[in-house]
Amino acid sequence: MRVIGTVGLAGSGKGEFATVAEEMGVPVVTMGDVIRQACRDRGLDPAEYHGQVAQELRAENGPTAIAEASLPHVEAAFEEADTVLVDGIRSDVEVDVFEERFGDEFLLVSIEAPFEVREKRLGERGRDNVGEDGESLAARDERELGFGLGEAMERADLTIDNTGTLEEFRERVREVLG
Repeated sequence: MRVIGTVGLAGSGKGEFATVAEEMGVPVVTMGDVIRQACRDRGLDPAEYHGQVAQELRAENGPTAIAEASLPHVEAAFEEADTVLVDGIRSDVEVDVFEERFGDEFLLVSIEAPFEVREKRLGERGRDNVGEDGESLAARDERELGFGLGEAMERADLTIDNTGTLEEFRERVREVLG
């Protein structure tokens, strides 16, 4: 049993990491899915209210609320495979949740790229460098760093510098998952 968690700012490559994992048959638990479901449960459009609801969930249930709500999904994924990827860890206290539950079986990977590289990638995806809720990339970075994302990234067991080619990154991801 192994749980791999990814951390990184928007556009750093977390989604691509998850895509490679899925291609390799590794189940992916996306913490953002918990937030999107909470939006729907509240009658809100996830595309508009994702950031707001994430903040509300943490305010209502504590800073570990989203990680704790993700745990049953992670444990269920072990019915399919020995390795599970958790995509979307946003804070050091969320890292604590996974470390406490999975101990030495938990590996935290930080995916990093400079602002300009991330901004270009998001623009190429047709997002006009605007995240959910219409916020700019800089504002999103600030919000996520406010959750404790920077501290989580500092605690990573492994850091991947994602400034090379897509194929170089995908190969590095395959090495980590293999």
